[in-house]
Amino acid sequence: MRIATWNVNGLRARDEFVAHWLAARQPDVVALQELKLPDEKFPHDAFEAQGYHAAVHGQKAWNGVAVLARKPVEVVQQGLPGQEDFGARLVTARVEGVSVTSVYCPNGKTLEHDDYARKLAWYDALIAHWKEACDPAEPAALCGDFNICPAPIDSWNEERFAGQIFHTDAERERFRALLDSGLVDVFREQHPELQAFSWWDYRGGAFHKKQGLRIDFVLATPPLAARHQSSAIDRDYRKKQDGLTPSDHAPVFADFA
Repeated sequence: MRIATWNVNGLRARDEFVAHWLAARQPDVVALQELKLPDEKFPHDAFEAQGYHAAVHGQKAWNGVAVLARKPVEVVQQGLPGQEDFGARLVTARVEGVSVTSVYCPNGKTLEHDDYARKLAWYDALIAHWKEACDPAEPAALCGDFNICPAPIDSWNEERFAGQIFHTDAERERFRALLDSGLVDVFREQHPELQAFSWWDYRGGAFHKKQGLRIDFVLATPPLAARHQSSAIDRDYRKKQDGLTPSDHAPVFADFA
């Protein structure tokens, strides 16, 4: 089973690009973030034509998450309990006995912005929800754009950005608490010393200068992590494909036996 995650930065703007990637990579399950469209505008027909069912929690112009799967999906949860005011940022679906959650964690903007404190509270709510809703003895994946660099290796310039947004102790403590609830960062488990990124700013040639951050993850419970075979960040799809413009995030995927 190939499970992938991708912040598409606007599905309407990226529909052909996503279709190109689906045809090339053939994932079994995909967690999408930042759809930027409401449920009723989600292109179910287009995805069904490519062989995918979808569980969606959309929002007009902002946020929005989905889980695509080749097999039928059962919607388990839409929205993070108690955090509805922060938008459509979580959806959970069950696919062939595996629970897959797509999350678009808040950015936080700056340490001085009100959204930073709200981001930490959102993470606290996510940790509490995950502990309550997910049995670590069952196969499950928590996938998405987490808007945190968990460790210095995940930032292109930790010395410069230490203590700033994505790099604060408070954010990293919450990410560790999420892992401690019974999750494995399968990419980092496979590549403990590899510096690789999943997001690059559109501006200033950041992608070509290798000035990125690793903020997109496939996290797995131990029963699923035990089946992990390989993980990769799909950098080729941070580049234009057949004239189509990419997102500022690359897809991340993990293969499980």
